[in-house]
Amino acid sequence: MTNERLHSQIQDILGQVPSRITPLSGGMIGAVYRVWFEDGRSIVAKVAEQSAAYLDIEGYMLQYLAEQTQLPAPDVLHSSDTLLLMTFIEGRSAFNTATEQHAAELLAGLHNITWDNFGLERNTLIGPLHQPNPPTKSWIEFFREQRLLYMSKVALDAGRLPKNIHARIEKFATQLEQWLIEPEQPSLIHGDIWTTNVLASNGRITAFIDPAIYYAHNEMELAYINLFNTFGETFFKRYHDLRPLEPGFFEERTHIYTLYPLLVHVRIFGGGYVNSVDGILRRFGY
Repeated sequence: MTNERLHSQIQDILGQVPSRITPLSGGMIGAVYRVWFEDGRSIVAKVAEQSAAYLDIEGYMLQYLAEQTQLPAPDVLHSSDTLLLMTFIEGRSAFNTATEQHAAELLAGLHNITWDNFGLERNTLIGPLHQPNPPTKSWIEFFREQRLLYMSKVALDAGRLPKNIHARIEKFATQLEQWLIEPEQPSLIHGDIWTTNVLASNGRITAFIDPAIYYAHNEMELAYINLFNTFGETFFKRYHDLRPLEPGFFEERTHIYTLYPLLVHVRIFGGGYVNSVDGILRRFGY
């Protein structure tokens, strides 16, 4: 989409004339821009060329967080398949002790929000990939079918995951009950907390962006954070104070849960992420 067309669309939708449009980094689904107006205010526009870009799903997820939680996130001004307009929030993806503690408090609060099932009322996205969320009573069953086996098959069908590793995942998936535990209740998770999806300023988290929400075991979120080193020891200590972790998380379960984001990365990027998946399977004897 040209700047002229984006300029025209924003004027039609918001009734305000943009004065300047500048590109921002990020955006796996589409290009991202900061849009300025004459009064000094600015918003964020995410734009996708293809008609099936599903930016409306990202809009839905942000609106869900706004309506159901206290998690700081951009407000949605407009969403469609190909255009998402959001409030601009100041912040950088750089964290200190204070911001890690604040992140732990915010996510512990998010994880206190529950539902009757694991999954969600509709399917969502993780990055550019479809994420199925059929409501399911058992967490282990949901993780097995809708996360581990589903994304392994997606990566296999895309030619990114070798057949022998997919077969090993299928065998491993039959034995998850040996290591995983059912939580007392489902927890709402952001689902994609790596460094550039978190903004901070002056010792406070200002926004979590690019969500991939669903109701899960809260350990799923923590495993993702641990895998990508989004936050460190300060975060986990504060989180544990608020929502104590069950024994065995760091020793065993975090490795199992990281198979899902690793398979997502295998599907998108391939390369060395396949070796990471192989290493986890070998760790558990598969």
